[in-house]
Amino acid sequence: MSPVLDTAYIAPGDREEVVRHAVWESLVAVDIDHRLPAEDVSVRIGLGAVGPLKMCSARATAVTVHRTERQARADEEPAVFLGLQVSGTSLVAQNGRQCVLRPGEFAVYESITPYTLLFDEGVDHHFLRFPRAALALPDRLLRDTATVTLGSGNPVAGLAFGYFSQLAVSDALHDGSHAEDVVQPSVELLRAVLTAQHGDSTRSKGPLEATLSLRVTQYIREHLADPDLCAPRIAAAHGISVRHLYAVLSRSGISLGDWIRTRRLAECRRELADPDARLRTIAAIGRSWGFANATHFTKSFKQTYGITPRDWRDQNTSQ
Repeated sequence: MSPVLDTAYIAPGDREEVVRHAVWESLVAVDIDHRLPAEDVSVRIGLGAVGPLKMCSARATAVTVHRTERQARADEEPAVFLGLQVSGTSLVAQNGRQCVLRPGEFAVYESITPYTLLFDEGVDHHFLRFPRAALALPDRLLRDTATVTLGSGNPVAGLAFGYFSQLAVSDALHDGSHAEDVVQPSVELLRAVLTAQHGDSTRSKGPLEATLSLRVTQYIREHLADPDLCAPRIAAAHGISVRHLYAVLSRSGISLGDWIRTRRLAECRRELADPDARLRTIAAIGRSWGFANATHFTKSFKQTYGITPRDWRDQNTSQ
């Protein structure tokens, strides 16, 4: 996600108001205390949306965010927020409860109740807003799972962190013609995280199965460079049998071997066209994306793109 707001290009006296307006217009009405003199305030915000899901990726100097009672009462479209910690730590407080987030962890909180977010070390965070009605979860379950640190001890949450982090910054998904295709799987994945955390195995079974293909393909993307990526490893990471894995992917029209090879070749193609990678050998680039045999890599690349890896590199880095 490209920044759409960077206070480095805004006069110090206007920074707080510009940031407040951007957050209010794109996500939610909140009070923002930057704690620093205006000239020292630094904020970079990227904004995006996928259907009804809204997201913000932010880096900033230390700040306190507070949603007041009045702002919560005036909420016309109740929402559930997902806050993902990229680096540093932060604190989320709501309904008399609070949790600390560290890198790789996240928490949910609701817009209909006052909350406070503390970023004493600065902000490096993704925020995603889900319509509360879309989750279709009981009020008590949402209250019980709000301001709970998610990620460690919940394998579903661990997988979800990677998926939602990518969703938050993916311009291709935000602008692509298939953006709407990820809305329902994203909702179901968050449902699965919260119901699993709540200990309701009956309620979480449906969302877990519905999002299994999504979670599997996300796992594969994250491990494309691993040479030992294989069906047994993928199945074990998701607690299913290899047979179940193939059945799930088949229902989504995915042939595992072809799917992995296609994406590995795409990464090799991208890297070969990068002038910064000219000092690496073609064989080394192939190996870095799981092609242990250089001859097999060259043959697969030419079959897919109609050009050898060397000719592709020369064509794109000759200038």
